[in-house]
Amino acid sequence: MKAGILTLDDFDYRGKTVLLRVDINSPIDHATGELANDNRIRKSLPTIRELADTGARVVLLAHQGDTEDYQNLVSLAPHARRLAELLGRPVGFIDDICGPAAIERIKALAPGELLLLNNVRYLCEEVSTFVNYVKLTPQELARTWLVRNLAPLADYFVCDAFAAAHRYSPSLVGFAEVLPAAGGRLFIEEFGALAEVKDNPKHPCVYVLGGARIADAFSMMKQVLSEGTADTVLTSGLNGEVMLLAKGYSLGGPTERLIRDKGLAPFVDEARQLLATYGERILYPSDVAIDDEGRVELSIEELPSDHLLVDIGQRTIARYIEVIQGAATIFVNGPAGMYEQPVSALGTEALWNAIADAPGYSVIGGGDSVAAGARFKVLERMGYVCTSGGGMVRYLSGQELPVVTALRRAAQRT
Repeated sequence: MKAGILTLDDFDYRGKTVLLRVDINSPIDHATGELANDNRIRKSLPTIRELADTGARVVLLAHQGDTEDYQNLVSLAPHARRLAELLGRPVGFIDDICGPAAIERIKALAPGELLLLNNVRYLCEEVSTFVNYVKLTPQELARTWLVRNLAPLADYFVCDAFAAAHRYSPSLVGFAEVLPAAGGRLFIEEFGALAEVKDNPKHPCVYVLGGARIADAFSMMKQVLSEGTADTVLTSGLNGEVMLLAKGYSLGGPTERLIRDKGLAPFVDEARQLLATYGERILYPSDVAIDDEGRVELSIEELPSDHLLVDIGQRTIARYIEVIQGAATIFVNGPAGMYEQPVSALGTEALWNAIADAPGYSVIGGGDSVAAGARFKVLERMGYVCTSGGGMVRYLSGQELPVVTALRRAAQRT
């Protein structure tokens, strides 16, 4: 048991049927219908392989896309093919989730066989709109159609989907109410890595927060600064631009319109409060970059600009790198600029390389952050690469993770 959660080591799975909830939600190349990135699938392999090797009948449940991400709400058939390639063993797939066809296939599994059911978010009780508007207790989640149909077929439930630990759905919480339940290898590993950053970081501890998800950054900032977890926060991306507005700088029409259009203007007052409370512990850009037929850098005193701000400038990069090099713990979420374009990639590439080369322990998480790390080929040099985004943000913001709570409840019953 770790952190109140049972692990794979706590049960004997030989000859047993295991419902294994993974998070293999992946970017899709819509031109081909195939997976554009298989990072989450690769991260799930150790638990899948270990269960199959022990002789368990492994039934995989997973989601892809959502009502809020409809273009990616597609079949898991490509995921099954990729799993089989990476595992070097057959992975069955059925275009059903918990109906008669799926039940029949599960009952027919032999020890060591793998079966991936289709996208659980084809069920209304699994999508975000259902979860957000139909408020069910854990006990009620255990009586949903998915759990009622599949739980009687299984001996154990294993959750390896830490990236979805902030979700409150039947496939993540309901099964843990009625079956002996454990966290998979990835779940326990990722939870431990984030706990090290949140609860017991070595100091100085630096949070590098950029990107466009201002709500995520602000919820983390308030928590880690108030608790003394972070000694310094380095802001960039839209997060840094909101800080500049809070300091009284005019950024220019295009950037300020973007901030308003994204509904981020209310965060300016919140940024003022954070800056007033934590002062020099929050750093913001001293220069920025625009795309004016090529990269042009401006000091913040030269603002406003008639061009969109797309990156931090080299003076800011140098100042941030100095802080990073002196850190004992570094947490990274959100790129410094529009890293996909050469004209605006410098800030993210320079900071990501500095973090990878720094002597301190680094943890990087979030879809864009990891994608940028892969683009600049630095992930293998980071201390730990998280698969999670929402779960990571929720945990570091001091909020409850429903799946962690459910697994702890299950451990207490065992």
